[in-house]
Amino acid sequence: MSYYQEIMKEISGNMQDLSKDIPAVMKAFSGLVGASTADGALDKKTKELIMIGIAVANRCDGCIGFHTKTLIELGVTEQELAEALGVAVAMGGGPSVMYAANTLKAFKEFS
Repeated sequence: MSYYQEIMKEISGNMQDLSKDIPAVMKAFSGLVGASTADGALDKKTKELIMIGIAVANRCDGCIGFHTKTLIELGVTEQELAEALGVAVAMGGGPSVMYAANTLKAFKEFS
């Protein structure tokens, strides 16, 4: 199992536990994510590319795993992802370079 798959598995279990303790908050969070990523003036893939950029800039391994997997399901190309990662690097500096490189690794692991 890859690094990101392991992280996603662990976080998924942790989120289930969290949902038991604060179900209203987690239901609201899930609704927010669904509403914010639904097709509108921007399509879902574009919104997920924004999310992966934010995940990289904020250095969130779990976010990178979940959003990279979603992007693959939405048909993102490696070049599209790389360009979004370039924006994240511009916004996040050196630490984002490290996470951008790891995100491409996740893409290759999931593909």
